[in-house]
Amino acid sequence: MDMSQFQAFMSTTVSELAVKVLAAIAFWIVGRWLIGRVIAVMQAAMNRNNVDPTLTKYLGSIVAVTLNIALVLGILGYFGIQTTSFAAMLAGAGVAIGAAWSGMLGNFAAGAFMLVLRPFKVGDFVQVGGITGTVHELGLFGTTLITPDGVMTLVGNGKVFGDVVYNYSALPVRRVDRTAQLAGGVDVTDAIARLKAAIATIPNVAATPAPEVNLLDMNLVGPVISVRPYTHTDHYWQVWFDTNEAIVRVAKEAGWPAPTPTQVVKTMPA
Repeated sequence: MDMSQFQAFMSTTVSELAVKVLAAIAFWIVGRWLIGRVIAVMQAAMNRNNVDPTLTKYLGSIVAVTLNIALVLGILGYFGIQTTSFAAMLAGAGVAIGAAWSGMLGNFAAGAFMLVLRPFKVGDFVQVGGITGTVHELGLFGTTLITPDGVMTLVGNGKVFGDVVYNYSALPVRRVDRTAQLAGGVDVTDAIARLKAAIATIPNVAATPAPEVNLLDMNLVGPVISVRPYTHTDHYWQVWFDTNEAIVRVAKEAGWPAPTPTQVVKTMPA
């Protein structure tokens, strides 16, 4: 092969390779755009049919991963790479990776079980894996929470599914537990009546069940009154702080003495 033939061969090969590379890039860009449109249309249709947002995001993630794998295999096939052997190699690699990343597969399986059992949904205020926050997303491998102090936190689905789940949004109301320490000379019956009336006027306190104000305990200082209003979880902290303020206000208006420990000292003659 002389130099002219070599140059002609190289120019033809490079030209064909350049065309294939540019075509592959174009396929990738267009394919990614189409996948995004498919996911958007699918999720929009599910939202129109009032499908649970948790299920919508979870299925969207699965479909996106599947379509992206199909896109990569299609581009490899365009380059002439045998996708069947590549798929077999990918399956073998998947087995090896699965053995090494059993925890990731456990998270995936736990996410699937949670999708079926549905202990919570997007927007619920929960405590899972020791973290308390609002559910932002249930992903393939982890659940994303936004904590009350504004931190986005990812908890592995295996930890979520394998631990106790507290769903504070599952029921219409939850109880706020506060106590009022009274001095020994305060009339307990009058104090309970005053506190019940004050708690009932706090915004967002549920009428049913009614606030519970009862004699909880006795100690050396005096009686301890339990003050327990009910409210929706969205207003929990507002009712918590307003209840504290109501207890202090009632005590001041009623003129109750400050609860202080009493101590009797006896002097024995020498």
